[in-house]
Amino acid sequence: MLGLLEATTDVSALGGCDLVIEAVFEDLAVKRELFGELDGLVAPDAVLATNTSALSVTEIARSTERPERVVGMHFFNPAPVLPLVEVVRTELAADQPYERAFAFAERVGKQPIRCGDTPGFVVNRILIPLLNDCVRVLEEAGVSPEDLDRAMRFGVNWPIGPCALIDLIGVDIHVHASEALHAALGEPRMAPPQRLVRMAGDGLLGRKTGRGFFVYDT
Repeated sequence: MLGLLEATTDVSALGGCDLVIEAVFEDLAVKRELFGELDGLVAPDAVLATNTSALSVTEIARSTERPERVVGMHFFNPAPVLPLVEVVRTELAADQPYERAFAFAERVGKQPIRCGDTPGFVVNRILIPLLNDCVRVLEEAGVSPEDLDRAMRFGVNWPIGPCALIDLIGVDIHVHASEALHAALGEPRMAPPQRLVRMAGDGLLGRKTGRGFFVYDT
């Protein structure tokens, strides 16, 4: 299987692909620039998919000359472990490219769901404010991250506690997604708690930096 993979840093090498799934930094301007470039490289019937977790797929699609072939394919982290893929359809998307993206997700062994292009799609619309509430409880209830995670694991049967989950996602990624949802919806629960903002500013990003709510071997 490794022999079938080809790594490159040259975007033009993607010109012959039938499906391109983008997973660059969660910044709308960065994604729009890349999709504008890809639009001129791939064949007219190629599907362009974004792995964004919180940004507008419609706004990304509008950076192309063929927005009807742009869809969202939000793979959940960690992608090798979690089977869910939110296949996001914009008002601009055509049937064929959307169905091809959905079928591809099924073919690679995922569990895709269909959803429209709304802020946070399905899971993050529910999960992000819930995780933010969990972090606020740390101060309000005077509970430690260890005990909060233990409470949610053994009281609600979560497979992983909220603090460990944010560490896995990346504190900076969670803050960025929270800010995007808050800007789109204006709901106070969507805004990132100040504790997370401070952690992101201090570089305590979770597993990828070796320290977040918990300390990890790097």
